[in-house]
Amino acid sequence: MPLSEQEQRLLEEMERSLYQNDSDFVARVTRRQGRPSYTSITVGVLIGLVGIGGIVLGLVLRQPLLGILGFVVMLAGVLFALRPGMGSPKPRTPRAGTGRGPAASGRPGSTRSSSGGSFMDRLNERWDKRNQRD
Repeated sequence: MPLSEQEQRLLEEMERSLYQNDSDFVARVTRRQGRPSYTSITVGVLIGLVGIGGIVLGLVLRQPLLGILGFVVMLAGVLFALRPGMGSPKPRTPRAGTGRGPAASGRPGSTRSSSGGSFMDRLNERWDKRNQRD
């Protein structure tokens, strides 16, 4: 079910508020969600194959230490392949005065309160106004 225009504006406002008020949290979360680095996947798979070769060689030569070393190398390759990409682009944060979002759109009912309070303060003010009309 698609969101109504009012719900979309509210969601955009909440997102802007999150970017402005809790940028540390946003940076931590977006850092974990990177695009996969195909180079690291390829290198990790190759390291894993070398590790498997070490395991097989350790079995053929009956050298348990060589097999254990091959397992460690294989595990390191898998972990290297699964790590998130480091060069993923950062999300663009909307800035005030860029002409984006409901405050700059010129739509009725989308102006910010003059107090410039936090997002929750503005929501509480709206709730109080709505309850006063009833």
